[in-house]
Amino acid sequence: MAPQLSTIERLERAADAPSGIHFVGASVTTDGQPSFVSWRQLHDEARAVGAALQARGLVPGDHVAILGPTSRGLITAIRGCWLAGIASMVLPLPMRMGSLEAFVASTRARIRHGDAKLVLIDDLLAAFYEPAPGDPPTLPLGAVLPGAPGVPSGDRLELPPPDPERLVVLQYTSGSTSEPKGVMIPDRVLSANIDACCEAAGLAPDDVMVSWLPLYHDMGLIGFLAIPMTKGVPLVQAAPQDFLAHPGNWMQWISDHRGTATAGPNFAWVLVTRALRRMRDIDLSSLSIALSGAEPVDPKAVEEFVAAAEPFGFRAGSVFPAFGMAEVAIGGSFPPRGRGLVCDTVDRIVLERDRVAKPIEVEDPDDFALTARRLPLLGKPVPGLEMRVVDPDTFEERPERHVGELVIRGTSVTPGYYKRPDATAELFHDGWLRTGDLAYFVNGELVLCGRIKDVIIVGGRNVFPEDIERAVGEIEGVRAGNVIAFGMEGYKGKESVVVVAETKVGPDQVEALRQAIHHRTLEVCGLPPRDVMLVAPSTLPKTSSGKLQRAKCRELYLEEQLDLV
Repeated sequence: MAPQLSTIERLERAADAPSGIHFVGASVTTDGQPSFVSWRQLHDEARAVGAALQARGLVPGDHVAILGPTSRGLITAIRGCWLAGIASMVLPLPMRMGSLEAFVASTRARIRHGDAKLVLIDDLLAAFYEPAPGDPPTLPLGAVLPGAPGVPSGDRLELPPPDPERLVVLQYTSGSTSEPKGVMIPDRVLSANIDACCEAAGLAPDDVMVSWLPLYHDMGLIGFLAIPMTKGVPLVQAAPQDFLAHPGNWMQWISDHRGTATAGPNFAWVLVTRALRRMRDIDLSSLSIALSGAEPVDPKAVEEFVAAAEPFGFRAGSVFPAFGMAEVAIGGSFPPRGRGLVCDTVDRIVLERDRVAKPIEVEDPDDFALTARRLPLLGKPVPGLEMRVVDPDTFEERPERHVGELVIRGTSVTPGYYKRPDATAELFHDGWLRTGDLAYFVNGELVLCGRIKDVIIVGGRNVFPEDIERAVGEIEGVRAGNVIAFGMEGYKGKESVVVVAETKVGPDQVEALRQAIHHRTLEVCGLPPRDVMLVAPSTLPKTSSGKLQRAKCRELYLEEQLDLV
């Protein structure tokens, strides 16, 4: 078996591929017109970045923090770091301007914890982050790009020798269930996962990848930048804000560039479904991987997208529900390409009470939410990874269709969290990475049920907050995708449920909506909620990647800090 190529060797080789990046959308183009940069041109510019970093005294193994929106400069800087053997730390952007102080504090904490030797900041964000005593040197991003004063030519770059243990990426997790942690992605892990994902997805040189995903998130950085950049596959790159402002843009970019592979979290497919219903004259027949990942896949949302997209040539078989996490670089399990959505319909009561996935058939759709759960099959582990489902307490392997904690080992598993020996020790058990996810297997395929930390124990049943959140999200007046349910210890130590939902309804409708949520929650989990809190739009706590933060919401509830309507 041939030795695995290093990231630097892959970048050097892919630079000669006859394709590159099409930048699309108002935020990453000068006049709104798509602009094309070949992989060779990007590579030569990135070599100059690498040389500039070396000229400033940085050496292989150092870390550089980069703060900026998606841009050609950001992508060039990331590639330049990698070519110089320097780990990139792409930092999250502020989600909501109201939490600017928290953004600055978390950014500074990551920069210092990650031992960044240099901070590169896009001019658009320079005003938000003022360097403080104890910070590493800070430069404008443009100061290391070709053409800036003192930036050497790319041929001055000294490529370091391969080192499989040298970090390529220090990926700070979004912190959806805990404080953000720096996932170490050394060269061997990144290379192994890129190859595994490409093999499992059947990625070919003539595929066209389309992405608006943020580059500070693993799905954007690894799945939709590192993969095309190291394989020389064509990439259509947009910015998240240009998708969020007009979700239909995403489908337009796929249509215009004959995109074959794209990805987004569940909420993005919901947004684009609404946009598709108003669109005309687009062609989605080229799309053969429509990956849904990063948050639980809602079968109903997928089916509604398919219904809205089929008139434009989209094939239902192109739906690609997958599992991944930063701790395996990105890709964990993939379904067969072209199969589409396949669900396991199980008895919800048996699942919650006995932690067994018992198949069930439900005739009456009105009974469905109360008696059954439809859970997507997320495929088999990508090559090089092994997965098991074990009892979270004893670590004994669970039989098929029995729910337990998903654990993983193999070639693309992180060695741990940077400078967090405590968290790294908790992450592993006998060489297996503990995901914290409740799951089971069906014919070797992975099915996820929820997060261990989020499960609400009500009357001896393990209620999954997603069930309550989705059921409540369907009520008229509730903002779908903006509902959080969590458990609270109640009378005699018994856990009860609190539901927090965003709404835009007027004051005269608040009480009726609260009653509707109360009734729906009672139907789903068999007990009335302890509290129903209605809050203003865009106020629920979310991570930088848009995931709901249940633990943070619980804190705000206890501190009476929720923005009630």
